[in-house]
Amino acid sequence: MRTANSRWNSLIYVVGMTLFFSSCGQQGEEQANEMPPPETDFISLKVGNTDIEESYPGAIEGIINVDVKPQVSGYLSAVLVKEGEYVNKGQTLFRINPEVYNEQVNSGHANLKSALAAQKNAELEIEKLKPLVEGKVVTEIQMKSAKANYIAATAQVEQATAALSSSKINADFTVIKAPVSGYIGRIPNRIGTLVSPNDAIALTTLSDISTIQVYFSLTEADYLSFKKDGVFAQNADAVELILADGSAYTEKGKLETASGNINKTTGSISMKATFKNPERLLRSGGAAKIVLKRKLDNTIQIPIVSVKDLQDKFFVYKLSDSSKVSMVPIEIEGGTKDVYFVKSGVQQGDKIAINRIDMLQDGMIVTPKNVTVVAYKQ
Repeated sequence: MRTANSRWNSLIYVVGMTLFFSSCGQQGEEQANEMPPPETDFISLKVGNTDIEESYPGAIEGIINVDVKPQVSGYLSAVLVKEGEYVNKGQTLFRINPEVYNEQVNSGHANLKSALAAQKNAELEIEKLKPLVEGKVVTEIQMKSAKANYIAATAQVEQATAALSSSKINADFTVIKAPVSGYIGRIPNRIGTLVSPNDAIALTTLSDISTIQVYFSLTEADYLSFKKDGVFAQNADAVELILADGSAYTEKGKLETASGNINKTTGSISMKATFKNPERLLRSGGAAKIVLKRKLDNTIQIPIVSVKDLQDKFFVYKLSDSSKVSMVPIEIEGGTKDVYFVKSGVQQGDKIAINRIDMLQDGMIVTPKNVTVVAYKQ
């Protein structure tokens, strides 16, 4: 009997201990699930005025870009400039062998002399016939014939004169001069090459970069928005340029519309800004960024770190009461590298979480901490 009672008591003890530890485990889980609300920093929003900058990639071109082509055919006899060299207007760049054209000039002189002699003979014939006609030795018909010959001879003189002038012009065209001041581009042809006005490739290109133009594009939406907000008027004579190395160009530019129509294919409009280039720093073919400044009145700005981006939509966590956050969508109309400018979704006085963004959820209880007012740069 003692053995049976002892076994029964042991069983009761084991069951009791099992129930005890099970109860302790449940209490531990409940305590673990009841974690304190996370401490979260907030900012209090306010309405203010601010300036923003928006940049657009652009392509640099000289104010004048000229393809230098020959106006007569011939063999290139001299190349008097180097690629990349700066030349002045009227400076000689190339020479074409002029022998053929000089001979045409000589022939023109000879033809003109012959035409002048024929004209003189016709004139003498008229002078000889005048007294004979008055004495009725010869008929009036002969005088009219002599005058007609003189008119024909005069026409031959004019024709010879024009031919001589044309040959002189062609001879002058064998010396190819710079039509504008600027920088010489690539020179594909060398001495001895046969060149012609019909060649597809120019002798060189010449770019006047005393003033440069930077072409860039705006979307139709941006163009309309800027137009309505007066951005073009604000930037009309004060456009800024950022160079390829990230530095700001010292000269301010003037904004102009390069095209009056929206491109149907791209949905954009072409714009240009004109800049003085006294140091010849900017070159055709280069790249830069146009900076347009825009003033926003009565707007709200929030730090980028406070915004959650989900599938190209933006959300913030707003403190809806003393301790609960709500996830609200916002619409953004621009910003900088640090802040967004909010178009809608929040208003002045709202408190927005600026940390623990990844762990917060809609309706979560938090412990608000360090509530500050967002500051505007004036």
